Amino acid sequence: MEYWDIYDKNKQLTGRKMKRNDWCLKEGEYHLTVLGVIRRPDGKYLITRRVLTKAWAPGWWEVSGGAAQAGESSEEAVRREVLEETGLDVNGCVGGYMFTYHRENPLEGDNYFVDVYRFEKDFKEEDLHLQTEETAGYKIATADEIKALADKGIFLHYDSIKRVFEE
Repeated sequence: MEYWDIYDKNKQLTGRKMKRNDWCLKEGEYHLTVLGVIRRPDGKYLITRRVLTKAWAPGWWEVSGGAAQAGESSEEAVRREVLEETGLDVNGCVGGYMFTYHRENPLEGDNYFVDVYRFEKDFKEEDLHLQTEETAGYKIATADEIKALADKGIFLHYDSIKRVFEE
C-alpha cells in the first residue's frame, strides 16, 4: 500500500499520512505532486500521451509526474517519476526546481501542491523506455507545438505550467 504525506497550507509536513488516492483531505490539508519537464539542448521538450484507459483526461498530452510518496522529498519524487515513466535518469542534469502551484478541490478531498522541475538532457529517442501503463506514446515538441495542443484543450495543466516552456 502506497502512502502520501499530508502537508498544511504552508507546505509544511503535518506528520500525518494518507493512503494513495484516499481523497480524505480537509480544508488546509494537501498532498504533494511533482512534474518533471525534460528539455533537450535543441530547445524541444519531451511530452507523453496518457493511455486511453485513464479515468481522467485519457489521450491528453502531459509531462512526466505524479505524487510524492510518504517520506520522499520533492526532488526524489520527480527523479523517480521521470525515470519510471520515460526511462530517463535526470540525476546530474542541469536544471531543477522552478516553481510550485497548488489546487484545491475540497468537495473531492483532493488538495495538492505541484512542484515543477525542468531538466536539460540530451537524449535520443532510443533512450526512451515508456511506462506502458501510463503512456500511449511520446512526442519531441517545441514550445509552440505544446501551446497548440493546449489551445485544442488536450495538454494537461498547461495554464499552470506554461512558464516552464519559456526560455
